[in-house]
Amino acid sequence: MGVVSDVEGAARRFWIRSHRESVFAAYTPFVVCLASGSLELDTFRHYIAQDVYFLKAFAQAYEMAEECADDDDAKEAIFHLRRDVLEELKLHNSFVEEWGIDFAKETTPNSATVKYTDFLLATAAGKVEGEKGPGKELQPFLGPIETSHRYKKWIDSYSSESFEGSALQNEELLDKLSISLTGEELEVIGKLYHQGMKLEIDFFTAQPIVQRTVVPLSGVLAPAEQRLVLFSDFDLTCTVVDSSAILAEIAIVTAPKGDLDVPGTPHSRKSSADLRNTWNALSRQYTEEYEQCIETIMPTEKAEVFDYEGLCKALEQLPDFEKRANARVIESGVLKGLNIEDIKRAGERLKLQDGCTGFFQKIVNKEELNADVHILSYCWCGDLIRSAFSSGGLNVLKVHSNEFTYNESLSTGEIVKNMESPMDKVRSFKDILNHCSNGKHLSVYIGDSVGDLLCLLEADVGIVVGSSSSLRRVGSQFGVSFVPLFSGLVKKQTEIAQGDSCSWKGLPCIAEVWFCTRLVFGIGSTKTKDPNCG
Repeated sequence: MGVVSDVEGAARRFWIRSHRESVFAAYTPFVVCLASGSLELDTFRHYIAQDVYFLKAFAQAYEMAEECADDDDAKEAIFHLRRDVLEELKLHNSFVEEWGIDFAKETTPNSATVKYTDFLLATAAGKVEGEKGPGKELQPFLGPIETSHRYKKWIDSYSSESFEGSALQNEELLDKLSISLTGEELEVIGKLYHQGMKLEIDFFTAQPIVQRTVVPLSGVLAPAEQRLVLFSDFDLTCTVVDSSAILAEIAIVTAPKGDLDVPGTPHSRKSSADLRNTWNALSRQYTEEYEQCIETIMPTEKAEVFDYEGLCKALEQLPDFEKRANARVIESGVLKGLNIEDIKRAGERLKLQDGCTGFFQKIVNKEELNADVHILSYCWCGDLIRSAFSSGGLNVLKVHSNEFTYNESLSTGEIVKNMESPMDKVRSFKDILNHCSNGKHLSVYIGDSVGDLLCLLEADVGIVVGSSSSLRRVGSQFGVSFVPLFSGLVKKQTEIAQGDSCSWKGLPCIAEVWFCTRLVFGIGSTKTKDPNCG
């Protein structure tokens, strides 16, 4: 994994395209245990042995590339890169002596290592089928004393300026050699870059972990005794665009050109122009009043300690606001006359956050997790949510939201109001957990807004996605801590290594995540929240 330069060259474009994969590597059990300093020595020895096989193949690939290069500057650059790999092998030899690794007794390369080395050599031979270095990410977890972290020396070596410089040389050479390539050739190289990144993840994932870990989630569960109950918000947690805007757009584009809103006529509808004007006015009013409401519930002074009771009292002021907003939407007639088939088609085409569908598929398909998955949402129309997941084969997800009422296949404009406030969400959250069959569970809640705050706190693990400033402002004012997800996991892994239980309950902390991981999905949306839906 290389350093991204400031120049918008091929290396940067390829890196951005593969960024999600690079983050996955950080959340493998191997890396989390390594960062915590609790990685068992046998696992580290195995890793060093596998990495030696990889580095030897890397050096051989550079040698082959150097022979093929027809540019003197390129030859020299590749020579220096190969020299750096040989220096890295010397570093590994020092660990061989320090950790007592006997390669004669080590196993042969595992399948992930073989795939990675075969890929390197095939690419160097021209047989193609169409960041920051890893140490820098771990260095903040090293203790101030040399002996306080078992793998401090190794992590420091991979955080050094020389290692970062070598990675940057790779990026610069790729940019230079890519200048004269055609778009088709660049696409081939981009695919190879992406494939290499996926093989890197497989390499870390393949390291044998026999100790108990906090990732993936199955590492903290004993399925026969404990069940994973996963909750997620929908709008801007799962989706890229708020569902209220989607439903309004369906109404607008399917509305008649002229005004057919004749009083007393069944399913009569306003013209598309009138609907758009009405929706825009409702949106502006919601946004203005929402900001005012948030300011109203904020205490004058920041709490010195976590004040759950005060937070609940503050959030109890939100239901009236949300109910008034929903009543205005119903009275406006914006949601009147929508065809359920149009809604389902829109749901099937609804753009979800990158990795969202795959994440839920892994959760529900992994039998050892024994997972139960629930969607809790202010969305006006549960049919939209269900259709959004049905295309990914996720009909098993249980949806708890508001619902449209229909006359035959057309919406009446009324809403069955099941969930309009943070209090409704947390009530539903608690009811679901109370009805768990065996009473033992690990609850995880994923959300992005103020409406999710109480559920995030009640869950064993609360994970924030997105970039809602109001969520962090309100939470912080009442003493809630927001902790980066990776450092939170490393801290928990350290506690487990020190003999603490795997229970996630503790101080009121919400893990905040900004990138895709094996636990969550999606880069935080930079879009502002659309009105009238949570």
